[in-house]
Amino acid sequence: MHDDRGRIFRQAWIDGVNTHYPGEPKASYITPWDDTPEWEKSSATAVFDQVRAFIEAGAANTATLSRDQKSRFVAVCWIVQIYRHIPNPKPGYVADWEQLPEWQQKTDADIFEAIERSLLKSSAD
Repeated sequence: MHDDRGRIFRQAWIDGVNTHYPGEPKASYITPWDDTPEWEKSSATAVFDQVRAFIEAGAANTATLSRDQKSRFVAVCWIVQIYRHIPNPKPGYVADWEQLPEWQQKTDADIFEAIERSLLKSSAD
């Protein structure tokens, strides 16, 4: 079962696409959570958990990370999920961070920061 973790990730993705994507995004980019394919829900939850574990481990004071560093972390975690769920992914699905379009790099940073905010909010509750 997927709970708020995957939803937080997905909503941050949708918000980032709507903010950063040049022009009209593909419908699949902004599909609501309830209509998102199961493998993407699972992947969103897994990446949320990886980012949370990184933050909670204190491996770095995430406030000192650049947006590029935050974005790179999300992108690498997502690539792992692509390989986990898609046997022979298209090269664009597993492109290195430097090869991603700027809108996607910015969206990935937004995702990391949304996860940070959700953790701060839950620790304040």
